[in-house]
Amino acid sequence: MTPNDLAMGIFFFSQTGVGLLGNSSLLFHYSLSIFTGKSLMPKDLILKHLTLANSLAIISRGIPQTVAAFGLKYFLDDTGCKLSFYLYRVSRGISLYTTCLLSCFQAMTISPSNTKWMELKHRATKYIGPSCLLSWPVQLLVNIIIPMRVTGPCNNRNVTQTLNFGYCTGFVSGTITTLLYGFMLCFTDVLCFGLMAWASGSMVRILYRHKRQVQYIHSTHHSPRLSPETRATQTILILVCTFVTFYSLSSILVIYIALFDNPQLWLIEIIALVETCFPTLSPFVLISNNSASRFYLTCRGKS
Repeated sequence: MTPNDLAMGIFFFSQTGVGLLGNSSLLFHYSLSIFTGKSLMPKDLILKHLTLANSLAIISRGIPQTVAAFGLKYFLDDTGCKLSFYLYRVSRGISLYTTCLLSCFQAMTISPSNTKWMELKHRATKYIGPSCLLSWPVQLLVNIIIPMRVTGPCNNRNVTQTLNFGYCTGFVSGTITTLLYGFMLCFTDVLCFGLMAWASGSMVRILYRHKRQVQYIHSTHHSPRLSPETRATQTILILVCTFVTFYSLSSILVIYIALFDNPQLWLIEIIALVETCFPTLSPFVLISNNSASRFYLTCRGKS
């Protein structure tokens, strides 16, 4: 094992361990609602699915990449490779959907309380739970093609391009099915990004307007404390910005390696590091915020 491989292995191990610790902590406290009989708030319900997806992403992507970085290359067979990449793509899709849903719901929550918005909030609250549950089977179906594009590390196939992940092999074929599948993924990603951009812009505008009103009401000698709703909104904005940053960076790197045959393994490892940054950091973004301390205290049944 070279010093570079050792350093990369330590980095993957640290990132995976920290990410699993943060996400498992949130999942543990969410699970307390099952035993206490208390209902989760709509935002907490969305965050529970996001945390579960992040945990699955770290397990299916971070752990295999950590083992491979330490020099064990052939620990997964063909079935194991297909399953790990399939689960990662499903968790990635759930993460994108729940982050988009969270930002849109929070934008509606802090919007002016007129009749139109109140009716929309009431309807959205009723469908949050079923929507989150339905996203799992939808992602399982959407990503059903992934196992067909991944094989074990020793499997050689006559394809257009192969990608060596260190422990598994992916391949790309120039068929119509692949092109249509790629177009579908791009369309859904762009749609979610558009909705997140709209929701984030709305939240920033509302927070700015609220800040100006507070500054007008309070004197310069008094520093008003932020309301829990404002702190929650700021946390969601940070979460969305974190997601968009790492998602965009990984997408750029993926497009870059798609332009070349047989990209270097270290570049594949960099992409894996970037892809698992959001699942690792997101629970600590939530925990570090004051409003997120409610996860460790109580689960309220109303928003």
